[in-house]
Amino acid sequence: MYTFYTFDEKNKPEKNDKERIVNFLHDHLEQYGDEKEHIMKCMNYAVKDIESFGGLALEMKEGEKTLGAVIINHTGMSGYIPDSILVYIATHRDYRGKGLGKLMMEKILENTNGDVKLHVEPDNPARFLYEKYGFTSKYLEMRYKR
Repeated sequence: MYTFYTFDEKNKPEKNDKERIVNFLHDHLEQYGDEKEHIMKCMNYAVKDIESFGGLALEMKEGEKTLGAVIINHTGMSGYIPDSILVYIATHRDYRGKGLGKLMMEKILENTNGDVKLHVEPDNPARFLYEKYGFTSKYLEMRYKR
């Protein structure tokens, strides 16, 4: 049986919880991930350990083993930009294809108010899961990088 742990500004994670989740995401996002420092910044934003609109982090475990993790940040821009952005979601590479991503998406959408957006690379197989939950690609994202 899976256990879900939700962290936010009211239920803050301990330092070792944050490090475990960040390390898990860094490892299991593989080519779709970011540097640990960026994932940690996102985690700190979600639990309001830095000035932010907050969000939440979800960890899925079986016993002591982490099988999945998600971090969502609130945007503070309800109405013209989605209320939240799903920044990171990953399942343990040895457990993919077993419905864990689906379970995490259901849990996250239950615990998040308003519209949710995410960015996904076109070749990421998780894209099909997002589409099953009604995510659409309405816009083309463009970035100016310095």
